[in-house]
Amino acid sequence: MLSNKRNLTLLVLLGILFVGSQAIAAKVLFIDSYHEGYPWSDGIANGVQTTLGDKAELKIHRMDTKRNTSEEFKKEAALKAKAVIDEWKPDVVIAADDNASKFLIVPFYKDSDLPFVFCGVNWDASKYGFPCKNVCGMEEVSLVEPLLAHLKKFAKGDKIGFLATEVETAHVEKENCEKKFNLNLTAHFAKDYDDWKAGFTKLQQSCDMVIIESDGGVFNDKTDDMKAFFTANTSKPTGSCYDFMAPYALFAYAKSAEEHGQWAAAAALRILNGETPEKIGVTQNKKGKLYANLPIAKQAGVQVPLNVLKTATVIK
Repeated sequence: MLSNKRNLTLLVLLGILFVGSQAIAAKVLFIDSYHEGYPWSDGIANGVQTTLGDKAELKIHRMDTKRNTSEEFKKEAALKAKAVIDEWKPDVVIAADDNASKFLIVPFYKDSDLPFVFCGVNWDASKYGFPCKNVCGMEEVSLVEPLLAHLKKFAKGDKIGFLATEVETAHVEKENCEKKFNLNLTAHFAKDYDDWKAGFTKLQQSCDMVIIESDGGVFNDKTDDMKAFFTANTSKPTGSCYDFMAPYALFAYAKSAEEHGQWAAAAALRILNGETPEKIGVTQNKKGKLYANLPIAKQAGVQVPLNVLKTATVIK
């Protein structure tokens, strides 16, 4: 009897070791459309890493198509990502932001046997034919309505400006904000940093409030100057939907990059446990976080209510 109990205990321990080794053996590839150091990408990567933990082996590959915007570069970056997939042979691929879907998944892997989880695809993934049998994911939508609700309390009119860099995703953002929320935005798409500042000045003069879109990480070497410029030159209410743009705006009602990474990693684990991407389907981000920038509020002559300060992350 004692011998049988020992044998049973040994079998249970071997089973636990086997299950653990199987989980560790699973391989998840994270393909970032952009680059390390871009706060949005870093947030998604952090969400993926913390959620996967030691449940799977993670490899990260970055396409760097935010700083390199030509079609030729994007196609070449997709081929390099495909080479990583072919060589490393992941069990699941997480693909962040539009360019990974547009230039990698659609031409090479759509409706294939390799499961993909996308995140950060702007507004509508149906443009890529998602969901499909091997692709599920989380669409990225901006939390514009709660942001504008805060800005309008301090605006003297309804005319809304929109400041962004001259990249495709910024145009998509503007078009979808207008369509989804029935807005008419006066936009400036900046070609360089001087044009970014000139556009902000122009929109401050011609509009009653301004939405500041992501700078795309292209002005990372000018953050101190940006902070000083926006703090000194804000006279109308400004807002952003990104937490990393909070130092430059009166308010930010920020979507969470970590939410995208966490959801994508959790979906990858569901797939590793036998669920199909088709069954998981497509969802949208929901979490938002409010930021209030007191130096900009002082410059703009805005008295931020106490109830807002109690709920917001305050930048002093």
